This record gives sequence, C-alpha cells and structure tokens, in this order.
Amino acid sequence: MKPTLFVLAAGMGSRYGGLKQLDGLGPNGETIMDYSIYDAVRAGFGKVVFVIRHSFETDFRTKIINKYENVIPVELVFQELEYLPEGFTLNSERVKPWGTNHATLMGKDVIKEPFAVINADDFYGRESFSILADSLKELEGKTNEYCMIGYRVGNTLSESGSVARGICEVNSESYLTTVVERTHIERVDGLVKYKDENDTFVTISDNTPVSMNMWGFTPDYFQFSEEFFVKFLKENETNIKAEFFIPFVVNSLIESDIIKLKVLDTPSMWFGVTYAEDRQSVVDKLNALVEAGEYPEKLW
Repeated sequence: MKPTLFVLAAGMGSRYGGLKQLDGLGPNGETIMDYSIYDAVRAGFGKVVFVIRHSFETDFRTKIINKYENVIPVELVFQELEYLPEGFTLNSERVKPWGTNHATLMGKDVIKEPFAVINADDFYGRESFSILADSLKELEGKTNEYCMIGYRVGNTLSESGSVARGICEVNSESYLTTVVERTHIERVDGLVKYKDENDTFVTISDNTPVSMNMWGFTPDYFQFSEEFFVKFLKENETNIKAEFFIPFVVNSLIESDIIKLKVLDTPSMWFGVTYAEDRQSVVDKLNALVEAGEYPEKLW
C-alpha cells in the first residue's frame, strides 16, 4: 500500500499577511504546495489529504484541488476550534487554533495507512519526499515506530529575520531522544545561534538536525493523539492560548518508552515564506530549480 501525504493547510499565516497556501510563487503561478504534491507523486505517495477550514473551502477547491484531479486521489478534512473530544466545550474567548497535532487528528477517519505530515507553506525538496516515502513503505503493518525528516539547521534559515525551529537530539542510532522548540534562531557573525531561556545566545553546528514539521507516522498515532489531547485540554482549561503541537505528543511518547522515532537526514534546502519579505527570495529559488531542470516549467 502506498503512503498518504497529509498537508496541514488550515493556518492563515499571520506574519505573512494572508493565505500564503494559495500564493502563486512558481513560473506559472504554482504554489509551494504544488511542488510538494509533485515531489510526493514522483516519490510514490498514493493519496493526498488536506486539512483546511470551512471558511475557505470554495477557494481551495477551485484554486488547488481541481489541479490534482487526474494526478492523485485527494480528500479534504476540516479543522475548526469547536472540534473537541466528547465532554469538552469551546471557551468562547478562544480564537487561536489548537495547533499542529489537533490538525493532524482531523485525519483519523480517512487515513488508514502510513502517512507523512507536512506544512502547506514549506518547500521541503525532492530528496526529502523520496527519503520519507521509502521509510514509510517499510513501516507498513508496524506500530509505535515513526520517523521524521531532520533538516540541517543551516539549510533552513531566513534572510529576513530569526526563525523558530524544533532542535533535535538523537542517539547513536539516529533515534530521536528529544525535540525542543527554539523560537529565536539566526546566523550571527557566520555562526548559527539560538536564544535560550535566559535570552543568551547558544552556538550550534550548521548540521544540527531540526524539525520542519515533516513527520512520518502509522495510523496508531491517531489514538495516542486523542488520548493526549484529552489530557492537554484538562491541563489547559483556563489557558486560551495553549497549543497542541506534534512535538509535545512525540516527546511524551518517547519519554514514556512507548515509541521510537528515526530521524532521517536530508541534504535538501528548506525554504518558505515566514515573512512577507521572503516572497521574492522564494520566487527566485523556484525559478532557479526550474532552470536547473529539477522541475518542469509547468507542473501540471
């Protein structure tokens, strides 16, 4: 069975200033998602599932899904604030989305095979999809064994400002021991540095693996996520800004010795539109890849 690609596309992108999932950046108006789907198809994924919000469903179907109808099977699922486990009701003051692992949970009824999770607005690169697809095919029929693409932090920085990344620690067999979200990472005087809890810069190697939200799971992950979401909601009853992120669940499962997660190294350069100022740089990079023959000028 071919793995599924699960694309998180429900976020608005507040720093960027609009629906960056739908922004045409390629030579013929292709979105970053278009390149991800193209890479996923040639890597051997068999289906794409998008999680979006009802508010932009019509626009999304017209601009995005119509392109893929004859390329790969596509399904839509929806993430809304009120989609909570039985017994929980939405705090009327809550406006912030519940986070990446809540979005991932929305796929539980339509995904029954090993699957990858990616962000809609990140460019991950051809090699990363190939590496992840191969690993997911090996996980068919297994449980409690996951994987993720570990980008080299030096390949993921923005020229427009600091970035947030999940810095990974791995053991001698490349299994993840912990992932810690660092919210301020940048290159300073030629070195990659992050600010720690005391606002002090800490230098790390360019090759330090970081999570760019490119995960590989088997369907049992949904059950763990449901259990942890109930726990999360109980612990954050009064916190209307708390978010339920994938690394929170992954770290908890690793600490409890319930799962193993392999960190897969990739040579791919990551890029994306974290800031509006990044847009032209992304356009230039996509054009360069097309000119180099990595992608056809017109994807579909």
